[in-house]
Amino acid sequence: MADTMGHSATTTRNTRLAIGFCLLAIAPQIFELIWSIGTIFGWGTGRGPVTVVTSHVTALLAGAPSAVFGSFGGGTKKMSSEVLLALIYSYPLFVVAILTLFMTVRSAQDYVGGVVLMALALFALWAGSDLQGMRGFSFGAGTAPRMFGGLLVALSAGIALTGLLTDGPAMAHYSWRGPLFVMAAIVFFALAIRPLGLVVTAFASFMIAATGSEETRWLEAAIVGACLTLGCAILFPYVLGLPMPMFPRFLIQ
Repeated sequence: MADTMGHSATTTRNTRLAIGFCLLAIAPQIFELIWSIGTIFGWGTGRGPVTVVTSHVTALLAGAPSAVFGSFGGGTKKMSSEVLLALIYSYPLFVVAILTLFMTVRSAQDYVGGVVLMALALFALWAGSDLQGMRGFSFGAGTAPRMFGGLLVALSAGIALTGLLTDGPAMAHYSWRGPLFVMAAIVFFALAIRPLGLVVTAFASFMIAATGSEETRWLEAAIVGACLTLGCAILFPYVLGLPMPMFPRFLIQ
């Protein structure tokens, strides 16, 4: 009975880890989709949501496999950014997610930490895939990122392997509130800076980030936010000379 319950708990944990890794595998695509929603309201520039979904789904389901088989057939067609993202980043993490279902994870912290580091390394490899590589003995702009990305992939794989071979602590409770609101503040700033201007966007972004702490005192947060907004209003346009809109577009018009 105890063995059955233990096996069931392990299966449930591995299933949750696999689902989490699958979401991690499409995290860049999800982020671009969220970003593209802002284009509907005029917040930022870029492709629309329908175009983003269509291009990434096509790359995941058809584009990447055709690119692999085309390379075996001697094809030289340049692959799109979406196909490269699927090949370099998403597919390896999908493989890890599938393998997780059949493995015995003895140290969840080491295993998950290794996979997350691997995801960062794979994303860095994809981000630098369009940079110039080595030509002979000459280093290109993409040589160092690829070297460090490959090294981080190897190190993260070693950490994940440690989680499979040695006993260690289980996953501890992690509070998502702080990182979630900080990321929301960054995304809001990027989307709202053009239509709302620096003054409104900077203050609102700070208040959104302050929501991530249960110990926030709102009067103090508002005062600090106002001071930081004033500093940004002086720093960016006057000290750094960056042409940024200061006030909401509808007030200027």
